[in-house]
Order: sequence, then C-alpha cells, then structure tokens
Amino acid sequence: MTPSGGNEGTPLHVETPYLRAAILSAFLPGAGQLLKGHSVKAAEVLTLGIMVGAAWYFGYAFEGPFTPFLLYVFVPIVGAVCWARQFQDAYSSTSPGSLFPILPLPSRGSLDLQAIGFLFLLTALTDLYIIQARPDYGLKILGTTLPGVWGTLAKAQSPTLHILIGVGFLLVKRWGLFVYLLYAGFGLINAGVNLAVLPGPHRIRIAFMLSLAVFTAYILWRRQRFTP
Repeated sequence: MTPSGGNEGTPLHVETPYLRAAILSAFLPGAGQLLKGHSVKAAEVLTLGIMVGAAWYFGYAFEGPFTPFLLYVFVPIVGAVCWARQFQDAYSSTSPGSLFPILPLPSRGSLDLQAIGFLFLLTALTDLYIIQARPDYGLKILGTTLPGVWGTLAKAQSPTLHILIGVGFLLVKRWGLFVYLLYAGFGLINAGVNLAVLPGPHRIRIAFMLSLAVFTAYILWRRQRFTP
C-alpha cells in the first residue's frame, strides 16, 4: 500500500489524472487516447487532424480567394481548439466514448443521419479544394455568374452550408434539418433555372436534381429522429 492508500503499480487505466497520456497527446495528438485504450476518441482526433490538415494544405498550396482566411483564421483557431480538447481529454477523461459528449450515441438510431453529416463535412472540404484550386471558376446562381466580391461570397455559401448541415446532422438537431431543407429547396430551384437558361449538356444538373430529390425524401422520412 502507498501512503495515499492505493496499491503500488496501479495500472494506467485507473489513474486520474492521466499525466503520461496528456504528455503524449501534447506532442502527438490522439496518442494519449490510444494509451488509455480509447480507440474511438483516437480515431476522432485522427479524422479531425486530417480535415484540418487538408484545409491548411488548400490554403498553402493554392492562391485562392480563401487563402488568408484558411491560413490565418480557420486553421489556427480550429486546430488550437481541437488540440486543447484532446489534451484535456487525455489528462482527465475516464470515458471511452466520444471526444465530444454532445454527440448522440449511434445506438439511439441516428447512425445513418450522423454518417450523412460526416459526408457533408467531407463535401465542404471538396468545395474548398475546388474554390482554391480554380479561383477563376464562376458558380452559376440562377443562370448567372456574380462578379467580384459577390462572386466570392456566392462560392463561400456552398462550404458554409455544407459545414452547418454536417454539424447539425452529427448532433441530430432540428436546426440541422431546417438548414438542409433550405439548402435542398434552393438547390432544386437553382438547378432548375440553370437547366432552363444555360446551354447543355445537362447530364450533371439532371443527375444532381434527381439525387437531391431522392435524398431529401429519405431525410424527410427520417425527420422524427431530429431533436429540437
């Protein structure tokens, strides 16, 4: 017995706080979670690291309209918040669940909606890549391309909406459903106008409209899972 009443050689998984895990996570994010056997949290840290790293690369490799925002605002802030969260978790958490306790458990029947939310976040990264790699690309809004700052804002709405929908679906919140329905409604209207006034071929627009309609029907069928 030690002076504090504990047994010598107490295994790491019952120590609190977890100093060794915190030191590992300070230098290698997610390593502390692995040391404690929290594989789900380690996977979340790895996924977040890849996504933040991709956003940094898009800002570093391409001189696009969002380069200053990505390099000097988004990546530093999001990266610091994620690092601090996983460090704090490695130091003090005893739960093997999610790194973000606000996420509903998939066992509650919302795994499909949360998977869709993750796909929307990946789509936001795809948007950023297209915008950064092709700064001359003009997004068609109701059959026209907006110039200057308005054109940049028009392009920014796509990743912004995808991030909002992704977070809303991961949390399975009613506001996420509301944002998605606004997105789907405008997407169908915009694609319909572009189909009517722009020259062909229209294969991609038609495929987008059909897939969005089917996708929206599924989301509406599952709408009761979203909580206020």
